[in-house]
Amino acid sequence: MISVSRLLCGTVSPGDALRYRDAATTPGRVHPPAPGPVVVWNCTGRCNLRCIHCYASAADRSADGQMDSAAGMKFIMDIAEFKVPVILFSGGEPLLRKDLFKLAGFASARGIRVALSTNGTLIDDKTADAIQKTGFAEVGISLDGLEPANDYFRGKEGAYREALRGIRNCIARGIRVSLRLTITMHNHGEIPAIFDLIEAEGINRVCFYHLAYAGRGDNLRGQDVTHAQARHAVDIICERTLDMYRRGLRKEVLTVGNHADGVYLYLKALATDHVLAGRILELLTLNGGNNSGLRIGAVDDRGNVHPDQFWQNQTLGNVTQRKFGEIWSDTSQSLLQGLRNRKKLLKGRCSRCKFLDICNGNLRVRAEAVYGDIWAEDPACYLSELEIGA
Repeated sequence: MISVSRLLCGTVSPGDALRYRDAATTPGRVHPPAPGPVVVWNCTGRCNLRCIHCYASAADRSADGQMDSAAGMKFIMDIAEFKVPVILFSGGEPLLRKDLFKLAGFASARGIRVALSTNGTLIDDKTADAIQKTGFAEVGISLDGLEPANDYFRGKEGAYREALRGIRNCIARGIRVSLRLTITMHNHGEIPAIFDLIEAEGINRVCFYHLAYAGRGDNLRGQDVTHAQARHAVDIICERTLDMYRRGLRKEVLTVGNHADGVYLYLKALATDHVLAGRILELLTLNGGNNSGLRIGAVDDRGNVHPDQFWQNQTLGNVTQRKFGEIWSDTSQSLLQGLRNRKKLLKGRCSRCKFLDICNGNLRVRAEAVYGDIWAEDPACYLSELEIGA
């Protein structure tokens, strides 16, 4: 994740303690590193929608094979023991699990920060009350544009109105909401309208995801934005973030899935403000770039462990057979070894980039999807040869 609001405006947000583990995120306080990664638990493969870009290929199907409540609680006890700081309940649509609130409350009681990733369409008043009571620190709600664009992505007329109802129900109860949008050719022009929406609705946080070529998202590979469009999208995100900050609106704004964004912000600042550029570079260096297999991991509904939530074709082990911490710490895992020492393995433009320390090779799932090689260059890097110093 690239925190545009932190890099450009210096605003501190709850996730910064993990994003910049060696930096003080509040005056006089330094947050020590957490030993475990953030864990995304795709706790169900079922979903009431069929989004065209879903990395998990979720659908309205049987839940046969998914971990039951007992297995889920054992998994949560294991990650608490491993000192995992955050668990993100995702899917599919996690609100379709009848034991979701039981599992999330169980995790929260063991000191794990719990967050929810949902399409928002099922958050009626009763569900919003349960979310609040359970103590979710944040609810991420996907909205890929205004009504026509979002409903196209979701494959359901009315999905936008239902999600907006969910957003409003959460905000009415003081629940922190994070809006998520995946940028493609179909909706990159919606970014200004999304900024208008978060301001009008009082939404705390917005994440703009670059398309991951995974699941059904791989079918949209040819409909990803061009490099020029990606740069323009980031320009708009920066301009609107700064505009809100100057008007006293402290919103958290992030981009996800393309660490070229961080380099791009640094280079833009370097052209006008060397002090700001220095601060940006320091934070990006602390973050270290792509953290798949390092500070973030994923577990699917059947208990399979993956290097990140997008990379579900690469499996490291299964938590119903072995503790998560044992799998994550297994130095005999060749993929984990590679991800944790990837600089010497990366190929193409990535191997020549002078910003490798702050990008770390970007999203490996895209490299594998396009080139059939997990160590190939990321095709979504939009930086020029001159910018990467090749």
